Amino acid sequence: MTRRVHEVMTANPVTVEKLTSLAEAARVMRDADIGDVLVVDEGRLLGILTDRDLVIRGMAEGRDPAETTVHAICSTEPLTVQPGDDVTQAVTLMRRNALRRLPVQTGEGELVGVVTLGDLAVESDPGSALAAIAAAEPDS
Repeated sequence: MTRRVHEVMTANPVTVEKLTSLAEAARVMRDADIGDVLVVDEGRLLGILTDRDLVIRGMAEGRDPAETTVHAICSTEPLTVQPGDDVTQAVTLMRRNALRRLPVQTGEGELVGVVTLGDLAVESDPGSALAAIAAAEPDS
């Protein structure tokens, strides 16, 4: 039977408003033990900010983390999937575009989750090393 995105995604994505500072976004990621946040404007998806973005587009470029907004450095217009999409569609989209995560939106634009490489690893091969890493408790 074909699996659907809603069956494997991580629900309740963490979001930050577009004018949130990089420093605050980093704290949100730390506190939630995640590597990305979705950037929104009044609930509408604008982009995605990853921990790598913070380092490469923020710190390495000498931006002030207290003054720079997430919207200034996030990846804009992210590709998305819908909860009812086939998991293979998400895999194909991630593979074609070298993505590690995809926001999940309803047809009306409501953010309902994120599907990650870890989610897909747990789904496709629960005994794999990537699945074990994805399922491990944080070591903080």
